[in-house]
Formats: sequence, structure tokens, C-alpha cells
Amino acid sequence: MLEVIKMELTLEATYDGKVFLPDEPINLEPNTKVELIVKTSKKETGKPHCFLEYAKSLKLEGPTDFSKNLDDYLYGSKSLENEK
Repeated sequence: MLEVIKMELTLEATYDGKVFLPDEPINLEPNTKVELIVKTSKKETGKPHCFLEYAKSLKLEGPTDFSKNLDDYLYGSKSLENEK
């Protein structure tokens, strides 16, 4: 009787037009049958995201001195209500 051992593994791979190439080594014997469920993921390329640019794009209202007085706003003397 043939024993079937099931294992689940999530990995990233690249499809080259003919085969899927794993991005890192996989611990499987050659010619091992597997079932593939393909989910595409498009990673953005180009300029990395800048938090400051993103924060500015939100056009949030509030004090302009958060970084300078963060501890005061979180724990102490300043109140966001006083800054309006």
C-alpha cells in the first residue's frame, strides 16, 4: 500500500513563460507531484513610497509640531483640542 503524505507550503515563484521558478530553495525530491494554486501579486516598482509625502497628501488637520512635541500630546501638557 502506498502511503501519501500531505504537506502544505506557501512560497513565492516567478513564471518564466514555461515553468514556475521558486524564489528560494524547496525541500522536495525531484519529480514530486504537487498541486499549484496560483495567485498573482503585482509588486510596485519604481520610486519607493515616502511616508512624509503620503502624510502630506492626506491633507490632515491638526498641529504642525507633532514630532517636536509628541510626548506632550500623548502624555502631558498639550491637548489636541487646544490646537484648533
